Amino acid sequence: MSFVLSGLFLGFLGLLLMLHVFGLPANWLILASMAVWGWLNPEFAGGLGFFAILIALCILGEVVEFATQMYGGRRYGGSRKGAWAAVIGAIVGGVLGAPFFFGLGAVPGSFLGAYAGSLLIELGQGFSLAAARRAAWGAMWNKIFGTVVKVCLGVWMIVLSFDMVWPG
Repeated sequence: MSFVLSGLFLGFLGLLLMLHVFGLPANWLILASMAVWGWLNPEFAGGLGFFAILIALCILGEVVEFATQMYGGRRYGGSRKGAWAAVIGAIVGGVLGAPFFFGLGAVPGSFLGAYAGSLLIELGQGFSLAAARRAAWGAMWNKIFGTVVKVCLGVWMIVLSFDMVWPG
């Protein structure tokens, strides 16, 4: 029975990973789920070091996503305001896109929101259309890169958790 429960729990962690699609804090939910698993299972071998690694991976994912998005527009000629607008646009785009395609619309919504937020602010500051589009393009691609990094770190968290969850 412990193999079945362990397998179901690891499958649950995989489902949590899919929450990145909706722009939700999947890595933090994986961490919280592992804490609950450890609390409920006295034979759990993960200690403070294990949880410190998971927390570090969660923080790293947030920092990389935020930094790449802030850096992206600026690297392509955008302003600081445009970079912040891309961050806010990604959040708004994810929320507005969530009702479409059974929730999967949050992904393109967040990417397009980053693009639109940066583009609108850069145009409002007097950038030429070409310069604003270039900055928005950079913000969008770096949002995509940051999201991919967060998903990869979430996979790493699940791989590290496998040995702590699987019996034997």
